[in-house]
Amino acid sequence: MSQFHHSRLSRRALMQGAAGSALAMASAGSLPRLASAQDPAKVTLALDWYPNANHAGIYMALDRGYFADAGLDVEVFTPADPTTVLQTVGAGRDTFGISYQNDVLQARTQDVPVVSVAALVQHPLNCLMVLANSDIEAPADLAGKTIGMAGVPADEAMIETILRSADLSMDDVETVDVGYDLMPAVLSGRVDAVIGVYWTHETILAEQEGTPVRYFRVEEYGVPDYYELVMVAGESTIADKADVVRAMCGAMRRGYEEAASDLDEALSLLMEASPDLDADVERKGLELLAPLWTDQGRLAWGTQMADVWERYAAWAEDEGFLDPGLAVDDAFRSDLFPDHGATPEASSVS
Repeated sequence: MSQFHHSRLSRRALMQGAAGSALAMASAGSLPRLASAQDPAKVTLALDWYPNANHAGIYMALDRGYFADAGLDVEVFTPADPTTVLQTVGAGRDTFGISYQNDVLQARTQDVPVVSVAALVQHPLNCLMVLANSDIEAPADLAGKTIGMAGVPADEAMIETILRSADLSMDDVETVDVGYDLMPAVLSGRVDAVIGVYWTHETILAEQEGTPVRYFRVEEYGVPDYYELVMVAGESTIADKADVVRAMCGAMRRGYEEAASDLDEALSLLMEASPDLDADVERKGLELLAPLWTDQGRLAWGTQMADVWERYAAWAEDEGFLDPGLAVDDAFRSDLFPDHGATPEASSVS
């Protein structure tokens, strides 16, 4: 089994448990720059895991100098313990981090002062996956079947919601906690289906390993649409260095736009950053992910909408895995790109 399969699943389970002209907007001209008389602002960007297709735009921005153009000196790294990203960013020890919409909400219920400033993808990546040769062709066919999970509360709620869409309940299936071994569990036949895998990654791995699969995207069966991956900053960083946040968001947007327009170069840069990646898997992943970065070009990269956050939070509260009463509007900011309000040129960074 690929080491990267186990890595992504471990990362996701640990993180969850711990806590049409859009494409032309940034490329039409140079990005606003922080006060040019000063040295570049040094910032850190903590990844959610090893470099992979989800991070393609970051490495494009690094390679093509978009961060430097915006007056930033960005250090991108994978933390020794990715479960700490929200804590280190909220505390200001890291400037930015890559995390998950669900985890941001959970962290804020625990008074971690972290805010999502950009969405990396506009839709969920999580899915329910079955073997292609199984008799499960729709959620209604899950009756009497066994579903493997990694013990993540959100995933259990997603199973319940998917089952309700087919007039079924948890009483109609058997669930098994298989830990991090989701793919081995379904490929071996130990379970009939699994939830907690990405349709942009594990499905590709399964095909590559000679076992075709089919999958059901969670947002197509009752789960509210949401942003799987987001970039976060601390409340104090946003308050004290809004110009840095705008510069970072603008450079990231440009990087992802360029990555989408040149997948070959995006793949090459990923392979340089993480040589042990499987190029075929990451290439196919990029082809699936690139349209999600901008919702097929309908939105600018990074866009976040209040109704997406509010619907997901309401669903999570109803399902009992998010404490009620959270001020959802404080969990994200949609106005921190260079084309919103004051530009980075308007202020300086110490």
